[in-house]
Amino acid sequence: MPTPPYRDPNRPVDERVEDLLTRMTLAEKAGQLFHTTLTMNADGTLAEAEEGGPLRQGTTELVVDGHLSHFNLVGQYGVRETAEWANRLQALAADTRLGIPVTLSTDPRHAFIDNPGASFHSGAFSAWPEPLGLAAIGDPELVEKFGDTIRREYLAVGFRVALHPQIDLATEPRWSRQSGTFGSSAEVTSALVRAYIRGLQGPRLGPRSVAAMVKHFPGGGPRKDGEDPHFPHGKDQVYPGGMRDLHLAPFRAAIEAGCSQLMPCHGRPIGVDGWEEVGFGFNRDVLTGLLRERLGFDGIVCTDWGLLTDAPVLGESHEARAWGVEHLSVAERAAKALDAGADQFGGEQCPEVVVELVRSGRISEERLDTSVRRLLREKFALGLFDTPYVCPNRAEETVGAAEFTALGQSAQRRSLTVLTNRSLLPLTDRPNLYVEGVVAQTASLYGNVVTDPVDADVAVLRLRTPHEERPGRFESFFHSGSLAFPEKRLKEILGLLDAVPTLVCVNLERPAVLPEIAAKAAALVADYGACDAALLDIAFGRARAEGRLPFELPRSMAAVEASRPDVPGDTEDPVFPYGHGLEI
Repeated sequence: MPTPPYRDPNRPVDERVEDLLTRMTLAEKAGQLFHTTLTMNADGTLAEAEEGGPLRQGTTELVVDGHLSHFNLVGQYGVRETAEWANRLQALAADTRLGIPVTLSTDPRHAFIDNPGASFHSGAFSAWPEPLGLAAIGDPELVEKFGDTIRREYLAVGFRVALHPQIDLATEPRWSRQSGTFGSSAEVTSALVRAYIRGLQGPRLGPRSVAAMVKHFPGGGPRKDGEDPHFPHGKDQVYPGGMRDLHLAPFRAAIEAGCSQLMPCHGRPIGVDGWEEVGFGFNRDVLTGLLRERLGFDGIVCTDWGLLTDAPVLGESHEARAWGVEHLSVAERAAKALDAGADQFGGEQCPEVVVELVRSGRISEERLDTSVRRLLREKFALGLFDTPYVCPNRAEETVGAAEFTALGQSAQRRSLTVLTNRSLLPLTDRPNLYVEGVVAQTASLYGNVVTDPVDADVAVLRLRTPHEERPGRFESFFHSGSLAFPEKRLKEILGLLDAVPTLVCVNLERPAVLPEIAAKAAALVADYGACDAALLDIAFGRARAEGRLPFELPRSMAAVEASRPDVPGDTEDPVFPYGHGLEI
């Protein structure tokens, strides 16, 4: 039999897309509209559903029966095993009727925070500061190198879509997702997202690219009370300062830079003229009126995860994030999202719903074809039809390679931000060190570690931004609520600062409220994801801290509560303003 045109790499992409589209059944088209999560077995074999097991549907069922070909791998695994699993998955897809290859995606895997709803600890991948740290450095050239590092490490194991960057503006100090942003400045975020996309995609999307799914359109930062829209109590997005266009600015930059995909925010806008008060994934005013028509975006729009069906997360039941349309059926929600302009449903695996919508006449097959064309075009552009497999040996050589590790370690050190220094830094000789939150073995390379502060010349104390414990296993990963240290803990910290000159390092996943600590610490440093050696290298003058605060640090929770969530730098009399940082 002659080779069908869609299999011919010498033909134009659009011709290959149209040829394949004409051969697809309705069920095969519907399967493309679902981008769900997938796990793998630790030995690199495909995970299948077992009676009483955690999987609703196994890998073979999803690919062969459901015709799905877009998957988000969750969890951390060995490098070789991941590459071998990706090859097994592609071989399974190659054996289907049309042999449509799989597009694999992932949440961020290159930093320190481990949140199953947002990002994974770097593990075998090179370890960099969180994006907030890259914003603290503010160097687009470095961010482009970071994007290129991600690209090369992802390609090695088969990931072809990055479910990042996250370019929401960090304007609500309490919001739990700020660590994944480039801070509160629209100008800085716009510059860095352009560089990030260049690093991931190159000058144009091609076989050596990783497609960028930029999120969360039209900017997820203005959260009412700082709560997260993964949960019903965080679904509302508000603009009391009238800054809607400011939050749009980074997305304009991303579109101009050629980002391949965009993810709408889970939240729903409240009190915004011209915008229906429904989740952005269902919002025609935003996805068609603003994104498609006004901003001219013709790439893929993939909803954030879990908009259609109630589903378990980490063993807990969670309602669909169908904010504003909770009363609609699953089919009605799917139809509303498609009418709004979405192409794909993130975290869902119910193509039969779309098949029935078309058969009933509620959605036309032509509307389906519009989205399927976009999805197939990206697969062809990425070269997946021609070279879907990866080399496990090359994967082991590439992921965590010395070149990438060195770049990440340098970025960790550069990102550290010196907020105060009362003649403590740099430290010299080998002082007696009392440490908390620092691995003693690492500290022993710099000084003599003692177990009692009274015997110390200097103390090194590492802290994390405070948060309120929330019920539920999943929500516990989203650090929300108060930014102030509880009274008992604050008393303990201040007691140490009174007892011995102390270098305090606070990991800023959100802005911390720490005026008393700032006043008493012999030196105060902010980090956004950095190993102990990075901090101690800065402390002992072996490396240079270049960071500047990517958001302000408020003076009190009262100031936070009085600020407007859509306005950057809006707390009264902050302890440290945006951009603060000292040289030592």
